[in-house]
Amino acid sequence: MKTRLSFVATVIFTCSSFMVFGQGDGFLVKEGKRLFPIGWYTMPKEEASLKELVDAGINFINCSSRKELDRAYALGIQGWMPIKLQNGVTDDLKAKVLSVADHPALAIWEGPDEIVWNFTATSGLVRSKVHEKLGDWWEQTSGAINYADKKAKEVMPKMIEAINYLRSVDPLNRQIWINEAASSDAAYVHEYIDHIDITGCDDYPVRENRNHGNADPRSCIGNIGFFTERWKMVGMGKPVWMVLQAFSWPELEGQQTAWPVAYPSFDESRYMAYTAIVHGARGILYWGGSYVKSKAFTQSIYAVTSELAALQPFLSAPDEIYPSVKIINTIPVENQTSTVVDVNYWPVNLKVPVSAQQSQQVLSIARRYGRDWMIVVVNETDSYQMGVVIENLKYLNGMKLVELYGNEKVTVSNEKLVLRMKPREVKVFVTGEKWETSRTNGRDYPGW
Repeated sequence: MKTRLSFVATVIFTCSSFMVFGQGDGFLVKEGKRLFPIGWYTMPKEEASLKELVDAGINFINCSSRKELDRAYALGIQGWMPIKLQNGVTDDLKAKVLSVADHPALAIWEGPDEIVWNFTATSGLVRSKVHEKLGDWWEQTSGAINYADKKAKEVMPKMIEAINYLRSVDPLNRQIWINEAASSDAAYVHEYIDHIDITGCDDYPVRENRNHGNADPRSCIGNIGFFTERWKMVGMGKPVWMVLQAFSWPELEGQQTAWPVAYPSFDESRYMAYTAIVHGARGILYWGGSYVKSKAFTQSIYAVTSELAALQPFLSAPDEIYPSVKIINTIPVENQTSTVVDVNYWPVNLKVPVSAQQSQQVLSIARRYGRDWMIVVVNETDSYQMGVVIENLKYLNGMKLVELYGNEKVTVSNEKLVLRMKPREVKVFVTGEKWETSRTNGRDYPGW
């Protein structure tokens, strides 16, 4: 008995000494505290660049080796490790998993990126002559369906076998995440969804540059909220992480496109992050930063991540009240701009019209941290909303709130606020300016 108790005590002590462990809710845990993931897909080669990321609020980074996990650990952030689950339990997989399973900076295992997209709808299937033309998958041709069914029967059992192995050797039972393309097929994803912990997708909507002198937000950024909701449905309630745009399409290596260089503005990047959050995303990550040639654009992304990092206690807190929103229309709804969501950016001429209700909405969330509150309001329409009523603020009556990075000051009265909002505008109200980041560089970036 003494020997058994000693063994159990040793295991408990060893596990508790790690910085991170999985909770199954999509949040990270560091030293006992829940963290909202603010992630970056590329580990910089230079230490100065890595430190700049950390200083900008990044707390989570892609690590391909134990050495890279060491670098993350040295700066106090966490990492995820990509694993080729699609190949099954190979010797290479075993060696990689066992080489890092005890690392204190390792927070998440990542499965194969866009695995379903890559055997159903990627344009690479045309270049490799599997599909005759772009759009075969969306037209559900027999050749596209037969190929996808065959690949799914090869890949899915191997993935599940590898996931089971991973869980059997991971001492901390870390969460497993698979990122998909925004429009990846729901039926194939459901073949593995019960075996993972976190789902989500990437969407990079800004592909056309601005007309000179026009600083209005581009309506394409409205896709992010749509796809966040889609992946909540596809994932059947599992936590959703959204991977957002940190590049311009022509910058990608080998990318053949007629699209001009086009970067999101700071306001557009900020909108994309917050619209994902109000729709329920449990993490925000950025892809493509290593390709960027514009330092000004990079600084604008850092301005967003810094802002999110300053609000970390709210972003990882549960929803305690659920605000409802009413729009008091100033002009008839039929005269307002509606939204059309591209199913994906590949040229297949397939569009899904958003319902009138969804295309004309303003959303809000409210979070509490101790005695402080945060209320986020996002206008998801392309219209000026001159009467936005945020209701059900039942614990906040008489509370004075300030708009972060703005001039507006409001007081909750009769459990509600009444606001005016510009198209695609975000307003964040808190109980004190202490929740602002001191970083201002990049907040005026106009985009391109």
